[in-house]
Amino acid sequence: MNKIFLVIQREFMSRVKKKSFLLVTILVPLIFPAIIIGMVYLKEESEKNKEQEVIQLLNESDIVKFEDSERYKYVAVDGPIDSAKQRFTKSNDFALIYVPDVTIEDPSGVVFYAKTTPGVTLVRGFERQIESQIRELKLTKAGLTNDQLDQLKTDVTIASFNLTETGDESKSSAKSTFWISYVMGFLIYIFLFAYGSQVMQGVIEEKSSKIVEVIISTVRPFHMMIGKVVGVASVGIVQFVIWMVLMGVVWTAASSFLGLDPAQAQAQTSGISAEAQAAQSNEILEMLTEVNWTKIVLLFLFYFLGGYLLYGALFAAVGSAVDTPADAQQFMMPIMLPIIISLMGLFMFVFEEPDGAVSFWLSIIPFTSPIVMMGRIGFGVPAWEIALSMVLLIGGFIFTLWLAGRIYRIGILMHGTKVNYKVLAKWLMQKN
Repeated sequence: MNKIFLVIQREFMSRVKKKSFLLVTILVPLIFPAIIIGMVYLKEESEKNKEQEVIQLLNESDIVKFEDSERYKYVAVDGPIDSAKQRFTKSNDFALIYVPDVTIEDPSGVVFYAKTTPGVTLVRGFERQIESQIRELKLTKAGLTNDQLDQLKTDVTIASFNLTETGDESKSSAKSTFWISYVMGFLIYIFLFAYGSQVMQGVIEEKSSKIVEVIISTVRPFHMMIGKVVGVASVGIVQFVIWMVLMGVVWTAASSFLGLDPAQAQAQTSGISAEAQAAQSNEILEMLTEVNWTKIVLLFLFYFLGGYLLYGALFAAVGSAVDTPADAQQFMMPIMLPIIISLMGLFMFVFEEPDGAVSFWLSIIPFTSPIVMMGRIGFGVPAWEIALSMVLLIGGFIFTLWLAGRIYRIGILMHGTKVNYKVLAKWLMQKN
């Protein structure tokens, strides 16, 4: 046990003393807030400096109208449409809109011409503008006055609550739940790849430099593998905690210094008023304060460690079996496949139906549970499902540690051997 601790200590100290560790640990919390704040700043400046675009309008209809705005200026042009298109192609104007003689019963046939493919939001904005005019004309034709039309506009807000079997209720928010699930699941996905690859790369480097042969003379291969996997995991947790603290401090300081209003920035991109966006942001913040963050953080640490130990052992086994990173590529797909399935399952099943059968099984099976269960946590998961998932994950990483250890004990001392799945199976079955 003491030798395993020494290996863990060696792995931890050798990595945290590297300049690359210090640079990444310090720069990552600075880079991401800087990118986000820079993008918001550029967005605001772009909106301020944007010139009014000219849109040519060939309107043969009496029911559809376009009014100038700060963003667009409409210039009426004559037909026929073929001549209008030729004149538009020779002009510097932004677009040409052709509106045939449509009726409120059949408003089809409107065409938007541009010299480059327009964005979906842009075209959808014109569609909504025409739809709104047609709807009001239909209601007016039905005999409704403007006052009656205004009275028909009703805002409805549905408050949602989670109700337990004991009758306890707590307020819930689909948006905040989605983001908690998304961030937690995606962080586990990134960490499994990042730190699992570090383990494999470290094993290959030590094997190629012959250092491992010196260490093996005093430490059993299995203990060495355990020490390396746990040592890298310790570095990951320390790095993660530092990132969270630094990013929180940098983001708060930068937002306060630049006077950025997240609600206003979001409103500009979504088309919702700043007041409405601020109300939504306040509602989400209120929901976030009611989230049991202690439970989520503890479960995150468990599933991060459980998933990392499960996959880290497999990465270590692959690293011990090959001589170069290029040789490892052939063994990566079976390891990567469950991780990719987990991420796809998160988007295809968990976010759509968190209590569905597929979501349940993906969050129970050890190879997919670290990512998928963290994706389900925000939606509320019964305690027995979490307990079952945790027990199976513990059994899963014990199994993979045993499996990887049998490959590691032979592969770590092999050089120049052409390794394939048949050779790995032979090492796996070979007795001590």
